[in-house]
Amino acid sequence: MNPSSRAPLRAELKFLADLSAPLVYVPSRGGGDETEHLGNYRNHEVEIHDARAALPESDLDNEGFVLIAHRSEVIDFYSDSALESTYHPELIDLIKRVTGAQRVEVFDDTRRSSSVSNQQARGSRDPANIVHNDYTHDSGPRRLDDFFSDSPEDAARLKQRRFAIINAWRSIGAPVLDHPLVLCDARTIRENDLVAVERRGEDRIGELQVAMHDPSQRWYYFPEMNRDEVLLFKTYDSALDGTTRFTPHSSCRDPNAPDDAPARESLETRCLVFF
Repeated sequence: MNPSSRAPLRAELKFLADLSAPLVYVPSRGGGDETEHLGNYRNHEVEIHDARAALPESDLDNEGFVLIAHRSEVIDFYSDSALESTYHPELIDLIKRVTGAQRVEVFDDTRRSSSVSNQQARGSRDPANIVHNDYTHDSGPRRLDDFFSDSPEDAARLKQRRFAIINAWRSIGAPVLDHPLVLCDARTIRENDLVAVERRGEDRIGELQVAMHDPSQRWYYFPEMNRDEVLLFKTYDSALDGTTRFTPHSSCRDPNAPDDAPARESLETRCLVFF
């Protein structure tokens, strides 16, 4: 199908319904277990637009995300040594070029698969299936402090200037035909749409945001993402001047995906970005 003629995808996303129950997010550890979402959630069918056709000029500081053509020298994205020696330097150079940042520090790689058997074989996590943003106004700076825990004087100095957390998401298998990453245009999110939730990880207690549904929110995805593309999206920004700070996102089942669609295999790399 010609991307310009692709109809919007209608799919269900899981949103926070209300504040009637205690809220805790317990991420999966990988290897076949599932992420737990404690609280009252509800599925809403939303229209998800093809960003390739409808939003070709998106920007990290406006919509909150941008798709970049990027051919990596990495052959095996399941190799930790290849990520450290090759992919991370590639990504640092790319983010500096796209954002104009002076310094970029990679602090996390998360592999996900929509196949339970692949999760078990590779130790991957399940695709995120709840509308969320990875950091809050408070947990973004805490993540910086954690990264520089051995040099708190560096953390204090770096927090004196603008910094952001940017996620880099890419397919590491076949082109993505099902369970795509979907993102909300950050300009269509109201402040009250986002609710802070405890993130109870195995090694760290943190905080993220979950989203409540509003019909004015506008959703996008990039159909058939492949290994030579990377999707950058911003999950935190210390700037308080109206620049986009948070980008709610999730994944979803594509009701139009073929029955024999390959499992989604993806890598998400999180970076501290200093301006």
